[in-house]
Amino acid sequence: VQLQASGGGLVQPGGSLTLSCTASGSIRRIKTMSWYRQAPGKQRELVAVITSAGNINYKDSVKGRFTISRDSAKNTGYLQMNSLKPEDTAVYYCMAYSDYDVRDYWGQGTLVTVSS
Repeated sequence: VQLQASGGGLVQPGGSLTLSCTASGSIRRIKTMSWYRQAPGKQRELVAVITSAGNINYKDSVKGRFTISRDSAKNTGYLQMNSLKPEDTAVYYCMAYSDYDVRDYWGQGTLVTVSS
C-alpha cells in the first residue's frame, strides 16, 4: 500500500477527529497532499490541500473548522476536524501528487460518520 489513510470513525455532532495519511517511501517528491470526501449519492469533492511550500486551501464549508497539515519528514499528512456536523459524514480520501512521478496516488478511504 503506497498511501494509507486512517483515523475515521463515529463521532457526535460538535466532536473532533484527526485523519492521518502516510505515504510509503516509494512515493518521491510529494508536491501536494489533499483530502477529498465523498458522501453517499454525491460526487467526490476537494476538502483541503497543502503544498510543499505550505500553501493551503480549504473548501468554504470547512474553513475555520478543519486544519490540514503535513510532516514531510514522516511523509504524513493530517486533517484535524473540529466542530463536526452531520453533513461532514463521508468517506474521506487522501491524495498525494508526486511531481517526480507526475501522477496522483490515492489512499483507500476512511469513513467518518457524524451522528448522535
